[in-house]
Amino acid sequence: MKISIGNDHAGTSYKEMIREKLEAMGHTVTNYGTDSEDSVDYPDFVHPVAEDVEEKKADLGIIICGSGNGANMTANKHQGVRSALCWNSEIAKLAREHNNANVLSIPARFVSEEQAVDMMKTFVETEFEGGRHQRRVDKIPAKKYC
Repeated sequence: MKISIGNDHAGTSYKEMIREKLEAMGHTVTNYGTDSEDSVDYPDFVHPVAEDVEEKKADLGIIICGSGNGANMTANKHQGVRSALCWNSEIAKLAREHNNANVLSIPARFVSEEQAVDMMKTFVETEFEGGRHQRRVDKIPAKKYC
């Protein structure tokens, strides 16, 4: 599987650990994240991940910032991206099964590295259930609902 990953300064160590685990699992990883802990702007590292998912250059994306919120908001501006901010493996599993999430947003300052790796494994290994969930996912793109 092709997976793009991006992070800001808060997620550098998490990104390295996750990248290594993904490659050991046989996945191809494209790293758009910073390799430094010097302060940077998360959108600069999240947009390329979301673009890869949007353009189907990557099967999934993983983004990491301090709270996970900014990265998640940025990724979800891209058409066809369904980024899920997750804080445990159960949420990551449901995001894939029920919402067909294709980007995992990790809040580095609120989960341990072990939790982040567990969420990544769950996210990557879980399939979308389809069925009744497909109808709901189909309604996510903005339309005239208001």
